[in-house]
Amino acid sequence: MLEETVRRVEHFTEPDRLYTVVGRAHTDITSRLLEGTAVKVLAEPVGRNTAACIGLAALHIKRLSQDEPIVVLPADHFIADVEKFVGTIRAAAEVARAGAIVTLGITPTRPETGYGYIQVAGNEGRSRQYFEVERFVEKPNYETALRYMASGDFLWNSGIFIFTAGAILSELEICLPDLQRGLGEIEEAIDSPAYESVVERVYAKLPSISIDYGVMEKTTRPIYVFRADFGWSDVGSWQALYELRNEEYDGEGNLLLGESAIVGAKRNLVYSSAGRKVALLGVEGLVVVDTPDALLVADINRSQDVKKFSEMLAGDGSLKSS
Repeated sequence: MLEETVRRVEHFTEPDRLYTVVGRAHTDITSRLLEGTAVKVLAEPVGRNTAACIGLAALHIKRLSQDEPIVVLPADHFIADVEKFVGTIRAAAEVARAGAIVTLGITPTRPETGYGYIQVAGNEGRSRQYFEVERFVEKPNYETALRYMASGDFLWNSGIFIFTAGAILSELEICLPDLQRGLGEIEEAIDSPAYESVVERVYAKLPSISIDYGVMEKTTRPIYVFRADFGWSDVGSWQALYELRNEEYDGEGNLLLGESAIVGAKRNLVYSSAGRKVALLGVEGLVVVDTPDALLVADINRSQDVKKFSEMLAGDGSLKSS
């Protein structure tokens, strides 16, 4: 997915203007994947969420240009229509060039509780390409997500942002001054022999906060959202995987990834790596994940809630009773 992201980006910028920010544990494999390209790899010694990693990249990009738009792209996204994606990015970059912050919003196709949402202002005239952002909202519960879908005023927050280095570093200074002070120390060490040691010393002390909470919910700078219609998924749940691999469905809409037997069952996802057959009889809309150490059976529409089980894990790896 990282390699696909790089290929998409090369439609609107040169590889030597591309920075990939990864955790230290992924530096070697990232460098191998990008070997032979001019893509630069920036390593975080510890994870400090998206505000810090975006700020780190902006410091380096600022040395190329303070006023050219930066496109922030998570590397775990699926994009179906690359041509439309590139067109949207180019249009959004022109808006960001004037100093605004721009994001891309995805029209909801289901009451998803695993994504943040963006409420748009002045949503009349649905043919418009972009709107001012009314507010960013956190991941909702199922009933709230249903209301968001019904209103037509909310989009999924894609996590894709466009702004200039000057704009985002200015906002970090205003909204997250402690983080920006640390980044300032790092900036002074760029291109010096002390860079790695300074990053090691400073980075762990930076506040761990997302760009959404740290800047987007606080800034007074105008934020605009483009409606993105290019077939997007962050592949963040079993349901997303099921929808993406629709060409592999059987005649009843089942996606079977592993040895299985199906009788009278529809619209199910089966993933098995445990070396045994999974049999479904007369059920619909389930995700069944069978691995050597655990078995998950869930309503596919609630598969994003699987994270709740990690919250229930005891120290020995067993599940605590709820």
